[in-house]
Amino acid sequence: MTPFGVRVRALRADRGVTLKDLAASLQISAAYLSALEHGKRGSPSAGLVHQVNEYFGLIWDEADDLSRLARLSNPRVTVNTAGLTPEQTALANRLAQTIHRLPPETIATLHAVLDTTASQPKPRLRRLAASRAGGRTG
Repeated sequence: MTPFGVRVRALRADRGVTLKDLAASLQISAAYLSALEHGKRGSPSAGLVHQVNEYFGLIWDEADDLSRLARLSNPRVTVNTAGLTPEQTALANRLAQTIHRLPPETIATLHAVLDTTASQPKPRLRRLAASRAGGRTG
Protein backbone atom coordinates (compact mmCIF):
# COMPACT_ATOMS: atom_id res chain seq x y z
CA MET A 1 0.00 0.00 0.00
CA THR A 2 1.03 3.61 -0.43
CA PRO A 3 0.73 6.48 2.07
CA PHE A 4 -2.01 8.01 -0.09
CA GLY A 5 -3.86 4.70 -0.36
CA VAL A 6 -3.76 4.12 3.38
CA ARG A 7 -5.12 7.61 4.04
CA VAL A 8 -7.95 7.34 1.49
CA ARG A 9 -8.91 3.94 2.83
CA ALA A 10 -8.96 5.34 6.39
CA LEU A 11 -11.09 8.30 5.27
CA ARG A 12 -13.55 5.91 3.63
CA ALA A 13 -13.71 3.70 6.71
CA ASP A 14 -14.13 6.64 9.11
CA ARG A 15 -17.01 8.03 7.06
CA GLY A 16 -18.62 4.77 6.04
CA VAL A 17 -18.02 5.27 2.31
CA THR A 18 -17.63 2.22 0.10
CA LEU A 19 -14.92 2.04 -2.51
CA LYS A 20 -17.61 1.73 -5.19
CA ASP A 21 -19.45 4.85 -3.98
CA LEU A 22 -16.29 6.96 -3.79
CA ALA A 23 -15.20 5.81 -7.24
CA ALA A 24 -18.58 6.69 -8.71
CA SER A 25 -18.48 10.15 -7.13
CA LEU A 26 -14.97 10.74 -8.48
CA GLN A 27 -15.99 9.39 -11.90
CA ILE A 28 -13.27 6.76 -11.90
CA SER A 29 -13.54 2.98 -11.88
CA ALA A 30 -13.65 1.09 -8.61
CA ALA A 31 -10.80 -1.07 -9.97
CA TYR A 32 -8.61 2.01 -10.49
CA LEU A 33 -9.38 3.35 -7.01
CA SER A 34 -8.62 -0.04 -5.50
CA ALA A 35 -5.33 -0.17 -7.40
CA LEU A 36 -4.44 3.31 -6.10
CA GLU A 37 -5.24 2.28 -2.54
CA HIS A 38 -3.15 -0.89 -2.81
CA GLY A 39 -0.14 0.74 -4.48
CA LYS A 40 -0.57 -1.01 -7.80
CA ARG A 41 -0.89 2.27 -9.74
CA GLY A 42 1.32 5.34 -9.84
CA SER A 43 0.77 8.49 -7.85
CA PRO A 44 -2.65 10.05 -8.38
CA SER A 45 -2.93 13.24 -10.40
CA ALA A 46 -3.25 16.58 -8.63
CA GLY A 47 -6.77 16.82 -10.03
CA LEU A 48 -7.81 13.52 -8.47
CA VAL A 49 -6.27 14.50 -5.14
CA HIS A 50 -8.26 17.75 -5.30
CA GLN A 51 -11.45 15.78 -5.98
CA VAL A 52 -10.78 13.50 -2.99
CA ASN A 53 -10.17 16.57 -0.80
CA GLU A 54 -13.46 18.07 -1.93
CA TYR A 55 -15.39 14.82 -1.51
CA PHE A 56 -14.27 14.43 2.11
CA GLY A 57 -14.37 18.17 2.85
CA LEU A 58 -10.66 18.34 3.65
CA ILE A 59 -9.22 21.84 3.89
CA TRP A 60 -6.02 23.52 4.99
CA ASP A 61 -3.60 21.18 6.73
CA GLU A 62 -5.61 18.03 5.99
CA ALA A 63 -5.77 18.84 2.28
CA ASP A 64 -2.06 19.73 2.20
CA ASP A 65 -1.26 16.48 4.00
CA LEU A 66 -3.20 14.40 1.47
CA SER A 67 -1.40 16.17 -1.40
CA ARG A 68 1.96 15.50 0.27
CA LEU A 69 1.05 11.83 0.74
CA ALA A 70 0.10 11.59 -2.94
CA ARG A 71 3.54 12.93 -3.94
CA LEU A 72 5.15 10.27 -1.73
CA SER A 73 3.07 7.44 -3.15
CA ASN A 74 4.75 6.39 -6.37
CA PRO A 75 5.09 2.62 -5.95
CA ARG A 76 7.81 2.37 -8.63
CA VAL A 77 10.57 4.72 -7.53
CA THR A 78 13.59 5.42 -9.72
CA VAL A 79 16.66 7.12 -8.31
CA ASN A 80 18.99 8.75 -10.79
CA THR A 81 22.44 8.84 -9.21
CA ALA A 82 24.26 10.14 -12.28
CA GLY A 83 26.59 12.87 -11.14
CA LEU A 84 26.42 11.89 -7.48
CA THR A 85 29.26 10.51 -5.41
CA PRO A 86 30.05 6.79 -5.36
CA GLU A 87 28.89 6.73 -1.73
CA GLN A 88 25.50 8.21 -2.67
CA THR A 89 25.12 5.70 -5.51
CA ALA A 90 26.03 2.83 -3.20
CA LEU A 91 23.50 4.03 -0.61
CA ALA A 92 20.72 4.21 -3.21
CA ASN A 93 21.51 0.70 -4.40
CA ARG A 94 21.73 -0.74 -0.89
CA LEU A 95 18.42 0.83 0.03
CA ALA A 96 16.77 -0.57 -3.10
CA GLN A 97 18.13 -4.05 -2.33
CA THR A 98 17.25 -4.13 1.38
CA ILE A 99 14.25 -1.88 2.00
CA HIS A 100 11.84 -4.82 2.07
CA ARG A 101 13.76 -6.32 5.02
CA LEU A 102 14.02 -3.18 7.17
CA PRO A 103 11.98 -3.22 10.39
CA PRO A 104 9.51 -0.38 11.07
CA GLU A 105 11.83 1.14 13.69
CA THR A 106 14.63 1.49 11.13
CA ILE A 107 12.26 3.02 8.59
CA ALA A 108 11.13 5.55 11.22
CA THR A 109 14.76 6.37 12.03
CA LEU A 110 15.58 6.91 8.34
CA HIS A 111 12.56 9.21 7.99
CA ALA A 112 13.76 11.20 11.01
CA VAL A 113 17.25 11.55 9.53
CA LEU A 114 15.81 12.72 6.20
CA ASP A 115 13.44 15.14 7.96
CA THR A 116 16.35 16.84 9.70
CA THR A 117 18.46 17.14 6.54
CA ALA A 118 15.57 18.26 4.33
CA SER A 119 15.11 21.46 6.33
CA GLN A 120 18.72 22.55 5.87
CA PRO A 121 19.17 25.00 3.00
CA LYS A 122 21.42 23.97 0.16
CA PRO A 123 24.73 25.82 0.25
CA ARG A 124 24.99 28.55 -2.30
CA LEU A 125 27.81 28.13 -4.78
CA ARG A 126 29.54 31.35 -3.73
CA ARG A 127 29.49 30.38 -0.03
CA LEU A 128 30.66 26.87 -0.89
CA ALA A 129 33.52 28.20 -3.02
CA ALA A 130 34.45 30.66 -0.26
CA SER A 131 34.56 27.96 2.37
CA ARG A 132 36.81 25.83 0.17
CA ALA A 133 39.12 28.76 -0.50
CA GLY A 134 39.56 29.46 3.19
CA GLY A 135 37.04 32.26 3.46
CA ARG A 136 38.04 34.24 0.36
CA THR A 137 35.09 35.27 -1.83
CA GLY A 138 37.02 36.16 -4.80
